[in-house]
Amino acid sequence: MTVLKQTHQHSHQRPHDRGPTGHALPPMTVAEAFEAVVDGPLPLRFTAYDGSTAGPADAAVSLHLRTPRGAAYIATAPGDLGLARAYVSGDLDIEGAHPGDPYPVLAAMGSIRFQVPGPRTLAAIARTLGSGVLHPPPPPPQEALPRWRRVAEGLRHSKTRDAEAIHHHYDVSNAFYEKVLGPSMTYTCACYPHEAATLEEAQENKYRLVFDKLRLKEGDRLLDIGCGWGGMVRYAARRGVRAIGATLSREQAAWAQRAIEEEGLADLAEVRFSDYRDVPETGFDAVSSIGLTEHIGVKQYPSYFRSIKEKLRDGGLLLNHCITRPDNRRTSTGAFIDRYVFPDGELTGSGTIIAAVQDVGLEVRHEENLREHYALTLASWCRNLVDSWDQCVEEVGEATARVWGLYMAGSRYGFETNVVQLHQVLAVKLDGRGDAHLPLRPWWDA
Repeated sequence: MTVLKQTHQHSHQRPHDRGPTGHALPPMTVAEAFEAVVDGPLPLRFTAYDGSTAGPADAAVSLHLRTPRGAAYIATAPGDLGLARAYVSGDLDIEGAHPGDPYPVLAAMGSIRFQVPGPRTLAAIARTLGSGVLHPPPPPPQEALPRWRRVAEGLRHSKTRDAEAIHHHYDVSNAFYEKVLGPSMTYTCACYPHEAATLEEAQENKYRLVFDKLRLKEGDRLLDIGCGWGGMVRYAARRGVRAIGATLSREQAAWAQRAIEEEGLADLAEVRFSDYRDVPETGFDAVSSIGLTEHIGVKQYPSYFRSIKEKLRDGGLLLNHCITRPDNRRTSTGAFIDRYVFPDGELTGSGTIIAAVQDVGLEVRHEENLREHYALTLASWCRNLVDSWDQCVEEVGEATARVWGLYMAGSRYGFETNVVQLHQVLAVKLDGRGDAHLPLRPWWDA
């Protein structure tokens, strides 16, 4: 999982905004209004429904604002949320990139700095766009309620509210995910052995890396928390490991259980539609948590990692794989991600995660950052979405398909520019004497 790079805003007055008192600026074109809220030259072409244009005529990519409603979305929610609303609703179009992979447009927009104009410029913009621009239109139906209005779903990170958040994101359509994720049905960062590797090779290599770091062998017991469509569970079971997976997505659990039965792994593998807190078994040789910590909530880390410790035998290993921030100061994912992609999701730095693991008494043995691998993974998912665009639109509708293209392309840009990272943290449960029972040096191939 991940985040669009957020736009920057600051207050600034253009010279013509400081004219004589009492002299109002004349109305602007829509393109002039757009230029007025951007600090510096535009790196792309902008066109609007009134026929006005801004930016270089020979730009490789462009934005086209089709309707006054799109202008109202942008004006009433400046930044990534307003732009996303206009784009998802079809009021803002892109040229020079496919809607399944708007990466070229987002990369061009990465250098844009938005500003708050002075009062006379704001008044001129309001006259240009009309009084209706001051009233936010109803958001697209794909948008979740803001956090403060989700009270009907219970307290944040309660079992009920976590289940609803997972449902919002993962129960879109298994057929849609099959097109985007490919045969592995793996919705987490792959690990590329080399840049020319295919997505399937890289996902298989990721499961191999997790399996090896956990020192799993035939006859061992694995618990995979937040198991998705059961990729890790099935990988382990094919190698003789008894594996249990837990997911809060009913559709994922049903798909995974069918795959287990079709592969003849039912005597070794099981995927449950269950909260990780409701798994009663203990004494596992290993626990894998791949792409789940983002959903847990930072305040829940102590109880989360404590429950994992209680599931492990002495000498058992934990592999935590999740999206992180390059610092440990923030947790918010931004408005677009929270409303359209991962409601209630939180991201923090690897230092916070490592500290939480250590504080419950697990010993951290290794950590590594795979952020470039996630950029490659997201580029592959976007290619799949582009290649199967018509089928995906037929399955979930164009607006939802646009959300996914925007989210994945924006996340790719975020990983490339170090807005977000991906860390694997390996830890062990020591025995009563403080022994880890591990080799002196790493035992896996990178």
